[in-house]
Amino acid sequence: MITRYGYDVVGVVVVLSLIGCLVSWLLLDDRIVKVAITVLCLLLLGFTLYFFRDPERATPAGDSFVIAPADGTVLSVKEITGDEYVPGEAVQVSIFMSPLNVHVNRFPVNGKVELFKHYPGEFLVAFDDKASLRNERTHIGMSTSHGRILFKQIAGFIARRIVAEVHEGDSAVAGARFGMIRFGSRVDLILPRTAVVRVKEGDRTVAGETVLAQFSTAG
Repeated sequence: MITRYGYDVVGVVVVLSLIGCLVSWLLLDDRIVKVAITVLCLLLLGFTLYFFRDPERATPAGDSFVIAPADGTVLSVKEITGDEYVPGEAVQVSIFMSPLNVHVNRFPVNGKVELFKHYPGEFLVAFDDKASLRNERTHIGMSTSHGRILFKQIAGFIARRIVAEVHEGDSAVAGARFGMIRFGSRVDLILPRTAVVRVKEGDRTVAGETVLAQFSTAG
């Protein structure tokens, strides 16, 4: 199925593809050119439909799990200190989303949204470490039964549009859709050091399904 976050783009591409095909066949004489334009229109439409796909996912049950908010590849897992919302020692998991990945983002945990901020910025390549601080992005902070977590939707060199249907005070369910980043991007997830990370650099993630980390049930 197609995500509702892409209906506008898909609609425009459908219309332009139809117009391109009709105009070429009605006004041009060269059959080869007609076929070439038709193929290009169909390829554009096919890529658009593929990019905005939104498959169903089976989210693992359990309040202690931290679920991947994005499809992609783990860029890094590193220890950090002094984040704006997760104080003290923390761990950051960064996921790179290529243009071929599903780009719908999902909540990583059950909890309440306490922080939502949008930051205008640059459009460095998403796998650059500086992108986390300098690029266009949103910061979403959530309180859970195991403490606070923060995740960031970060625009990349190609991605120029972040969609986030999130408001402070919202209750969230792990695995539920909340937005997307269009055409290549990155998501950073910042967790307290009490969370045990279960992925490593180079691992593939599936939004709503892959367990990135787990909190101690004893906590």
